Amino acid sequence: MYDYLVVGSGLYGAIFAHEAKKAGKSVLVIDKRPNIAGNVYTEDVEGIHVHKYGAHIFHTNNKKVWNYITQFAEFNRFTNSPVANYKGELYSLPFNMYTFNKMWGVITPEEAAAKIEEQKKEAGITDPKNLEEQAISLVGRDIFEKLVKGYTEKQWGRDCKDLPAFIIKRLPVRLTFDNNYFNALYQGIPMGGYTKMVANLLEGIEVRLNTDYLENKTELDALAEKVIYTGPVDAYFDYKLGTLEYRSVRFETELLDKSNFQGNAAVNYTDRETPWTRIIEHKWFEFGKDDNGNDLPKTVISREYSSEWKPGDEPYYPVNDEKNGKLYAEYKKLAEQEEKVIFGGRLGEYKYYDMDAVIDSVLKMCEKELG
Repeated sequence: MYDYLVVGSGLYGAIFAHEAKKAGKSVLVIDKRPNIAGNVYTEDVEGIHVHKYGAHIFHTNNKKVWNYITQFAEFNRFTNSPVANYKGELYSLPFNMYTFNKMWGVITPEEAAAKIEEQKKEAGITDPKNLEEQAISLVGRDIFEKLVKGYTEKQWGRDCKDLPAFIIKRLPVRLTFDNNYFNALYQGIPMGGYTKMVANLLEGIEVRLNTDYLENKTELDALAEKVIYTGPVDAYFDYKLGTLEYRSVRFETELLDKSNFQGNAAVNYTDRETPWTRIIEHKWFEFGKDDNGNDLPKTVISREYSSEWKPGDEPYYPVNDEKNGKLYAEYKKLAEQEEKVIFGGRLGEYKYYDMDAVIDSVLKMCEKELG
């Protein structure tokens, strides 16, 4: 018998397991995948740490979270400065003075602000009701049409008018030349990759891979006093109230016999016609170097295609709209009745969490659960 069965070896599960072991509890971690680390899993290809389930860039303003996670990895000084490609025109993301200069030829912050204000007035938006109106009120119509609309509609599979305004509220808009996408005090990528970081968290803990919890629920539940469940909450209850919606992502990853494909870690393709949303060139997360600081002669790229989730796909982004919010509220009531189970993480709580928010959430739960 174990004190805890942890379902899922992503950030939430791995941190809980680490803290429980530290508190003297016995823990078994299981994962249905053949590897640890959940969606932050990185695999080594020709010395490049490839983010197999999409780019993960750690960023936070939470000093407690930063101090916690840096016990398990040293982070490099990577700064996220994506580029937007609209039909061959390249723009700076986040939207800053480089973007406004390229779009309108403006030179000063005053001119850029005036241009945005002028386009906002033309659109007549005072109280943004949806993502399209929110975006136009933040950056004007030109930038919305070229750099927001196509990308967002590909990513969410819905018209911008049908998406809630809050999705775009955290869009950084700067009247400076600051190219850092995140307004975060602490940022970087773990040196040696995320898998190594999660392995450090799970050191000395029993882990069983290729183990599907829901298929073997009765016998696995019998092994432990309590379960920490980080899978999809609706799947746990066999979808009996209906299926929560997710967006999924499909990756086409290639190893190329050249040292540089696009010169940047992330290039977003913002027109509607290009089928992929972005291309990630993984080596630039670590400045084109291997773990020993040598230049890498080859490169690995991943094209990302966004799609509606269906059973069998990996669920990535919860669709946090009103309809799904109501359904999740019903599942949450069921979850609260499961006395032996704690539901956590992006899928267990049906919440679009950044990595630092996952860490903050699990540490708070550990304080409550482990004392």
